[in-house]
This record gives sequence, C-alpha cells and structure tokens, in this order.
Amino acid sequence: MGEHTAALNCSGVMRLDVKADADNRAPWLPLVVIVLGQLQMGVNISALPVSLGPLSEDLGAPTTAAATALLLYSLFVAAFVMPGAQIGKRVGERRLMQVSLAVHGAAMALMAVAGDAATMNLAQSIAGVAAAAAVPTLVVLIAAHYRGRQQETALGVLAVMPAVASIIAFALAGWLATAFSWRWSYWLIVALAVVVQVLSFRLAPIARQPGVRIDSVGVALSAAAVALVLVGFNNLQTWGLLAATPAAPVAPLGVSPAPILILLGIVLGQGFFAWSNRRVRAGMQPLLAMEVLDSREEQSAVIAFLVAGSLGLAVGFLIPLYVQIVQGRTPLASAVAILPYSGAIAVAGVWSVRLYDRFAPRVLGIAAFVGIAIGLAVVAFTVGRAWSTAPVVLGLLLVGVGEGTLLTLLFNVLVSASPKRLAGDVAALRGVANNVSNALGAAFASVVAVGLLSMFLGSALARSDLPAPVTARVVSEQVGFVTPDELRRGLVGVQAAPDQAQAAVAINREAGVRALQGSFLIVAFVSLLSIFPAAKLPKYTPGELSAEDLLLPLPQGERGSELTPPPGRRPGRGAAGRP
Repeated sequence: MGEHTAALNCSGVMRLDVKADADNRAPWLPLVVIVLGQLQMGVNISALPVSLGPLSEDLGAPTTAAATALLLYSLFVAAFVMPGAQIGKRVGERRLMQVSLAVHGAAMALMAVAGDAATMNLAQSIAGVAAAAAVPTLVVLIAAHYRGRQQETALGVLAVMPAVASIIAFALAGWLATAFSWRWSYWLIVALAVVVQVLSFRLAPIARQPGVRIDSVGVALSAAAVALVLVGFNNLQTWGLLAATPAAPVAPLGVSPAPILILLGIVLGQGFFAWSNRRVRAGMQPLLAMEVLDSREEQSAVIAFLVAGSLGLAVGFLIPLYVQIVQGRTPLASAVAILPYSGAIAVAGVWSVRLYDRFAPRVLGIAAFVGIAIGLAVVAFTVGRAWSTAPVVLGLLLVGVGEGTLLTLLFNVLVSASPKRLAGDVAALRGVANNVSNALGAAFASVVAVGLLSMFLGSALARSDLPAPVTARVVSEQVGFVTPDELRRGLVGVQAAPDQAQAAVAINREAGVRALQGSFLIVAFVSLLSIFPAAKLPKYTPGELSAEDLLLPLPQGERGSELTPPPGRRPGRGAAGRP
C-alpha cells in the first residue's frame, strides 16, 4: 500500500508517515457515480417545496399536501434504512444500489405524471423505500473504492450533497416551475436516473454475504419507533406542544397526542436497543451492529450529528421567515437568500478534510458549533435594522462553514470508528439520525418562533388601543407568520379603519421581528450547548499515534481502510475503539 516510516516526536508521541504510491490513488469516476446517485435522491426532496405553488395549483391540493408527501418520504427512509443495509449485505451493495435507484427513478416518473395528491404521496412513498435501500450502499461503495485521505474527501463530498442538491433545486427547479412546469424537474431526475444506471456498471461489485439474516422484530421495533417520533415532531405545531388544539385527531385528557407519540417512540427505541443487545448476547446478528455505538466517541458523534442536522433545518426554516417578514420579499427571494448558506456548507464540507492533519476532531467540532452560534447571533442582531447585505451574508457564511465542517467531520468519525464491513450499518445509522434531526429541527424552530410571536403580539396588542374586533382578527391570523398584505386582507373583513389597519400591521411586523430575533438567539444558544457532546469526540491529532498503538496489528482484512489515521479513531484498535 505504500511506504511507512515512524519517528518519535518531542512529546513522546510516535508520528506515522504514510506515503501512498501513485498507483494506490483510485480514480474519481466511482465517486462521480455515487455522488450522482445521491444527487438523484436529494434533488427530489429539495424540488418539492420549491415547486409548492404551481404543484398545489396543478394538483388541486392544499399547500400542506407537499409537506405530507415530504413526511411520507422521510418516514419510509428513516424506518427502513437499517433493513436496507442488511439487504445490501445479502445481495451485494452495487446490485442493490442499481435496483433501488431504478425504482426511485420510476417513482419520479410517477411523480411527473401525477394528477392528484394521492398519486404524489404514492410516488414519494415508493421513493422513500428505494432511498432507504440505496443510502447505505453509497457509503459501502466509497469504503470499497477509496482509502485514507481519498476516503475522507469522498465521505465529505457525500455528506454535503444534500446542500448541493438544494442549490440545484432552488436554481433549476424554481426556474422550471415558473417558466414551464414543475413536472419538468422530475423528468430531469428520471433522465439522471438513467445516466446513473449506465455509469453504475463502472463500480466494483461487492461480494455478497449470504449468511446475513434480517431481524424482523428489530425491523418492527425500529420502524415503529422512528415513525412515532417523526409524526410526533412534525405535528407539534398543529396538534399542540402539551395541551391539545382543535386540530388534534384525539385529545386524551386534553393532552396533545404529539408528545405522547414522541414518548412512545422513545420507549420503542429503547426496546429496539434492548432487543439488539439480547441478540448479540445470544450470538445472533442484530439489525444494527452494536459496535457502531459502543464507545463514548461514537455516541457523542451521533448526538452531535442529531444536533447539527436539527440546527441546519432550523436555520432553513427561519431564514425564509426573516426575508419575507423583515424585507417583505417573495419566497423566491428567500431561496436566493439561502444560497450563501448552502454554498458554504458544500465548500466547507469538502475542504475541511484538509484540517484533519492539524486539528483533532474534538477541536474541530467545538470550533464548528461556536462558529454556528456566532453566525446566528450576527443574523439575529441584524433583524429589525436596515437591510445590509454584508452582515447577513457573513453570518450565513459562518453558519454554513460550521454546518459543512460538522457534517463531514462527524460522518468521517462514525465511518472510521468501525471496520469496513460495518460501513453499511454506519450509513443506516446516519440515515436515521439525519431524518429524525430534520423533523426535530423544523418542529423546534416552528414551535419557538410561533410561540415567541404569540407572546410578543399578545403583549403589544394589550398595550394598544385597537378595538376588540381588530385585535381578535390580528390574533386569529397568527396561526403562523403572515405577510403585511395577508394581514391587511384579513382586516378588511372586520371593517378596520385605515389608521387601525396601519397600526395593526406595524404591531404585527414588530412582533415578528422580535420573535425571529429571539428564535435565532435561542438556536445560537443550543449550538453553544452542543460543545458538550463535541468535547467528547476523539482528541488526538490524526497522524499522531502512541507507541503502543503502533505495536498492535490491524484486524485482518481491514488494513487498507485504516492505514491512514482517520479522524474518528486511532489505528490499532478494534471496532469500538478499545485495545
């Protein structure tokens, strides 16, 4: 694999220098194919909200129909990504990738010809199942084709592809939906699926593991747990945080079903881990290999990954509100405003790999969370002032750099902390964490923002001299954030005088600004709190190994994947990071 030299530095730590021969550098074509497969799945979920208006009008469905379709997609991905990893082991990851992405492409064709919301939901459900099978295969294929720094870079590219997909969707899908039809975006995904199928034969086939058995009880427990948690978080705003709202389907003792579902999901999740450990003790294979979570570093990486994903979705929820409430601009302008943030994620995710030789994962993780907090604070204190491009762009760039660094770093920590044969399990774990964090971030941001809005709005209206009908109309409009024009149209129904309407709009705007400012600051505080799980990430500097580590041989068959010291664990240790 290359030439190895070791030297003892002044701190008594052995330095391992790995000089890879030119022949050992794999070509980048396999990564291109893998990235295109990830892009195929990512553009789908990004194009759906961008095409919201034309799609709802064309299908004759409410705007909430798109949110329902996205929820179904996320549910199926998160619920079945773990059995998808096991199926990949049985049939071979390359073959499963080809089949699942072909099915995903067929689902996109169904989406393109959909005539109603039911067909759209069916298409997204099929796409979710296909994506659940495809996601773990991508990581296994990267581990099979690349080693050392190349593997770290490839994982970084894969980690930031959702951000790249959102940039493409904002620019391309938004334009197609406006100039032609939202359906063209999905026909392009179908064309991309064909390209991926043709190029996928350039990937190296992965050997099957016919002895793998799928744990059906584990599948049922994990799927139910994930489904309950996702449905609960996605309906916190609609059904109520604690007390049930009129929109809640049931209200046992007046309590919202949303937190009940979340608690039940957590209980079933604990049951899944208890069942999995029981199978391990009995010498049977669990649905998820417990080795990927049995060290403090790995557990901290998962927690940090959940928080990082939640922060990303919270920012993605708050920025459009910022642009539309403070600036009064269109949703398309909101999409453009997010581009610096998404672009920074993509760039930082790839280039942060270069820092692995200089800084420990613990240092990078803490710095990234602090950077996100600073960036959010910059954006927060810009709310309510005259619009200035420089501070907002600076804040978004800081948040994006921190987010991109975390996504790549934590992904690398999880992958490198386990032997190559468990790459599919790590990818499955990442898939579950990613989808759960999406629901968590969106729900947290909406509950905090609307809760603060209601508080500030109620306080301001109580101090005003507006008549009761006008006050009641303003409050009734605030199911969520509304634009000044929407509020004015609502005030027409109560025959508000011009000066009263103007005062009500001013109160609404001020309350919205303060709510957004408080929301950004709360999310920034959460980012600061996240330094605690980040402080438990590995603390060594990649490339520096203790002398005892050099004396311990690597597990047979894993030398290639762990020759270069990875950011998640020191070579010479087992899957759990122990001697």
